[in-house]
Amino acid sequence: MKTILTVVLTLMIISPLAMAGEGSSCHFHGSKKAEKSTIEQCGIERKNLYLKNGTLDTSWSNIEPSVIEIVDGAKGKEWRLRFDNPNAPDSSKRSLYMFFSLPGNFIAANYSGK
Repeated sequence: MKTILTVVLTLMIISPLAMAGEGSSCHFHGSKKAEKSTIEQCGIERKNLYLKNGTLDTSWSNIEPSVIEIVDGAKGKEWRLRFDNPNAPDSSKRSLYMFFSLPGNFIAANYSGK
């Protein structure tokens, strides 16, 4: 009985910690298409994560998505966001693209848009 109680208590403590990772507010289940505003917010959260971990230059701090659209992806329809930064240090990286599944889960980010 003591062992079962210990296991249950351990799981209760560990489970919320496993779900508390960055970006967890933009993890969705099901197949219902997310609202455009939800995708915009998830893109901004992902951009801010990249800023925090140093993947993006600080010149991206105040850049909002300029285009949010549904495109044909490798596995069907998906959301594509484009952030345009005219002040990006590398001129070949002035447009950042992010891809999300229709329900809103992050797929990838790149500078090519493909």
